[in-house]
Amino acid sequence: MEKKRLTEDELIETKNRSSIFTKLYVSVLFIVIICEFIGIKKIAVGPGQIVLLPMLYAVIIGMVITPDLLGKPVKALKALISDEVMDLAGTLVMFALLPLGVKYGTLVGPNIVKVVQAGPAFLLQELGNLGTVFIGLPLALALGLRREAVGATVSICREPTLGVIGERYGINSPEGTGVLGTYMMGTVFGTIFFGLLASFAASTGIHPLALAMASGMGSGSMMTAASSSLAETVPAMKDTILAYAATSNMLTGVTGLYSVVFIALPLSNYLYKKLAPKFDKKGGHVDAN
Repeated sequence: MEKKRLTEDELIETKNRSSIFTKLYVSVLFIVIICEFIGIKKIAVGPGQIVLLPMLYAVIIGMVITPDLLGKPVKALKALISDEVMDLAGTLVMFALLPLGVKYGTLVGPNIVKVVQAGPAFLLQELGNLGTVFIGLPLALALGLRREAVGATVSICREPTLGVIGERYGINSPEGTGVLGTYMMGTVFGTIFFGLLASFAASTGIHPLALAMASGMGSGSMMTAASSSLAETVPAMKDTILAYAATSNMLTGVTGLYSVVFIALPLSNYLYKKLAPKFDKKGGHVDAN
């Protein structure tokens, strides 16, 4: 008999569920201690470097200790990280993201003068992020995704996008599955990919400052990996590169959330309605919101 799935309100109810909350908090505390103890590791690869951050360790540890992996052979671990704990963790992610959303919102006021002074190049770069929609959405549909494709390709899916999709559709929805998938892939491979990409991009002839601006894609870890590698490749412009990347990242943090809400998400849903029937041979399953 299939187990009844609890609603979000039932999941966050503490009455008679205090042991589940305790198990989750203890597990998170241990993971944080382990990850902070390991710290940031940098590995030189050719002209660039791979930067391994504590968040990466946390994601890997979190995946390994789930009931479907280590939980199967290690019964004591499954007793600690049970399916109930997993369901609660997924729901509490949205609460954990709320302070971050407030932080991004408060960036707008104090930095509005900097945004205007930065000029059109910095401001218009946000439109470049729509490439995930125009390129990623058709590719995801061709690979067999459906509504998951909207969440997975609406942006590079960092924390603000996770919050937007979670609030709009629910993190357990197909769109939530998509945005979580891209978020996890970005966390595991993002810093490695952008660290190496920035190192080798310098040899393409593109101006280093343009590459520095491109490094600020709205993710602190990816921006750090990309700009640090680029700065090592072009040491004469190190300070300028780091400044441009940080400014670009700050502006993307300010404008990216609104870009997702008012441009990228409506555009994704519009393209989904147009393209999904063409990829669905049965002609159905077009349940765009």
